[in-house]
Amino acid sequence: MLERLTVRNLAVVEEAEVAFGPGLNVVTGETGAGKSVLIGALGLVLGGRADSSIVREGAKEAEVEAVFSDASGTVSLRRTVTAEGRSRAWIDDESAAVSELRERGRDLVDIHGPQANHRLSEPGFQRAALDAFGGIDVSGYSAAYGELVAARAARDALLASGGEDEAELLRFQTGELEAAGLSAEDEDIASRHAAAARAGDTLRRASEVTEGLGGDEGAAGIVSSLLPVFAAMSRDIPAASGWAEEAEDVVVRLQELSRSVADATAGLSELAEDLESLDGRLSEINRLERKYLSRPGETRSVARLIEVLAEKKARLDAIENREARLAEAEKALAAAESATRSAGAALMSKRAAAARRLEKAATAELRALGFPKSCFSVKVEPAEPEAEGADRVTYMFAPNPGEAELPLADIASSGELARVMLALTTVSGAAGAKGPGTVVFDEIDANIGGEAGWTVGGRLRDAAASRQVLAVTHLPQTAVHGERHFSVSKVVSGGRTRTGVREIKGEERVSEIARMLGGERLTSVVRKHAKELLELSGRNRR
Repeated sequence: MLERLTVRNLAVVEEAEVAFGPGLNVVTGETGAGKSVLIGALGLVLGGRADSSIVREGAKEAEVEAVFSDASGTVSLRRTVTAEGRSRAWIDDESAAVSELRERGRDLVDIHGPQANHRLSEPGFQRAALDAFGGIDVSGYSAAYGELVAARAARDALLASGGEDEAELLRFQTGELEAAGLSAEDEDIASRHAAAARAGDTLRRASEVTEGLGGDEGAAGIVSSLLPVFAAMSRDIPAASGWAEEAEDVVVRLQELSRSVADATAGLSELAEDLESLDGRLSEINRLERKYLSRPGETRSVARLIEVLAEKKARLDAIENREARLAEAEKALAAAESATRSAGAALMSKRAAAARRLEKAATAELRALGFPKSCFSVKVEPAEPEAEGADRVTYMFAPNPGEAELPLADIASSGELARVMLALTTVSGAAGAKGPGTVVFDEIDANIGGEAGWTVGGRLRDAAASRQVLAVTHLPQTAVHGERHFSVSKVVSGGRTRTGVREIKGEERVSEIARMLGGERLTSVVRKHAKELLELSGRNRR
């Protein structure tokens, strides 16, 4: 739902902020007051075309902001256009491309009026509206079509698969990778290689330690050679005998330390001996990683090399068995095409039956909306299968007797298109519960009389029961049905024209309806008629 529309320096609007509400919002005003500027502003913020001519004279830029809300929250769309014609756009205050505004806008608002993009003219929308009217379930066809798309993709992939040259290359590559005998044990080859390299250094240091401690010329030997000296000294120095015992204890401890070092490093001998083989293995793995894992950002690991081998073997298998697989794929594709065409024919039959009912209901509704001699029909013709069906749905319309029916896309009158849309909305919910939450009708009642205008107003009110409706109107019989009434007026001051918009209620609304009925001459009879219309509509907001 459109909650708020803010306009600054756009054409004759210096600044205006309009807070719309749910249900039917009507906008009225004298000819030239600026009603169309509001719709133009909405179209602009929804991604419409913009140029410098829309910027108010003397201003640097025009700005439009629209705030929408639904069950999921609010979203703000904003757009500016400079006096030089440069345009910028934002979604929730984040910079966006105009195309993003347009895409988001299609889900938020459907505008019907002069220079508007009429969704009703789109074949896809017409088909969806027919399905909504007929309560047609397309899931069966969609499933069949999905299988067709998958089967076609599988066949095309086989057709695009390589020939003998690629197969020869794959045979060499898979042979090279298989010859490497890669396994999960190779994953830690780098750490094992580093450990083996360190083991050699550690063994050399351990040898130095054991030689220094327990070798013939080591510390233990040196201390042992002193034992006879201590024994000779003990004849003159009694304490020397104790020194000899201490020396013997030192020798034992040095020898034990030497054995401990030797025992602790004994296991490194085998690892150090593996260094040469590990060095060769690591070099081979590094070479394969550089060759097969060279894409930017690709993780280099043995596990990834094993995956590459599996992928290349699968690709080679696909090429070598291409003809058999292609035959199977063609068979599967033919079956999918047959199933899709069968489902499409069944869907088309349902649509054709629904089309006859829609023609009858819409024609009756159009005659009530000011087309007493109109003709409306729905063509359902076979077509090549696509996502939504194997048919083409075209709405045909002739507003006057003696005129040939034309596709709605070729109808020039925006007012006629808008009333067709309203008729379809009334009979089938063509705007759809799944469609935009806001529908705008700009001058939908152009060129029709009071009685038809009253009907149009009632239908707009009915349509507004399920979504927000904004209607710009010049007929009082239409305007009285609005739940909210906004008046657009202009004033001239200081040689400049300014347009203002405000919601009117009570006696102000009576005065506006009276103005629409009788112009400037607001006699008591006209005011009484205005009050009666408001009371009759049941929408008087006093």
